[in-house]
Amino acid sequence: MAELSGKIVLITAAAQGIGRASVEAFVRAGAKVIATDINAAKLAELEGMAGVTTRILDVLSAEAVNRAVAEIGHIDVLFNCAGVVHSGTVLEMSDTDMDFALDLNVRAQIRTIKAVLPQMLERREGCIINMATVASSVKGVPNRAAYTISKAAVIGLTKSIAADYTTQGIRVNAIAPGTVDSPSLHERWHATGDFEAARKAFIARQPIGRIARPEEVADLAVYLAGATYTTGQVHIIDGGWTA
Repeated sequence: MAELSGKIVLITAAAQGIGRASVEAFVRAGAKVIATDINAAKLAELEGMAGVTTRILDVLSAEAVNRAVAEIGHIDVLFNCAGVVHSGTVLEMSDTDMDFALDLNVRAQIRTIKAVLPQMLERREGCIINMATVASSVKGVPNRAAYTISKAAVIGLTKSIAADYTTQGIRVNAIAPGTVDSPSLHERWHATGDFEAARKAFIARQPIGRIARPEEVADLAVYLAGATYTTGQVHIIDGGWTA
């Protein structure tokens, strides 16, 4: 486990799933965490946790993001965890779905990066971790057109920033999970009309024989925050799905 004592970590979508597990993992590593989310009720569950400050944040608003970063001040690590998954092929994909996928999965990361990057450049030190997925330029996944397109853009974003700023002390990497147990995944299983059949089908495609736990992805995020010689990379954590 990386030692991140005293580091300030800003995490988006921190109230549940991978974001929530990451809050806990970064705290265990000694970091001070700014946990942000638009879900006030779930975010409130983190209040009182040692080393954690909570803040409501709508990453779809550039004004809100800029204001939050200005008020927080020093940020050592930015973990862009917010995202959305749409179902459907390209023929079934609406313009509205594509626009929202790009806004939350890509532009929201751009907003936070543009807000945080100047202070990191001034110090010539900083770490940015972007949430991608293997359903991107890594692997085609059926019935995930808007999601795959937008997450491929996240990988392009990550590599672009690395190409521009690695020489100035900035490290940026993407995490590309396979299927991770989360409230949103359970919602998608329920939406099929047969939760148990959907769950079994998802597990069946995992060579490792199970769905990933959020804590496993969180541990990778903590590792990347302290991994001082990796940048511009897509770190796959998918139980062998793309092997």
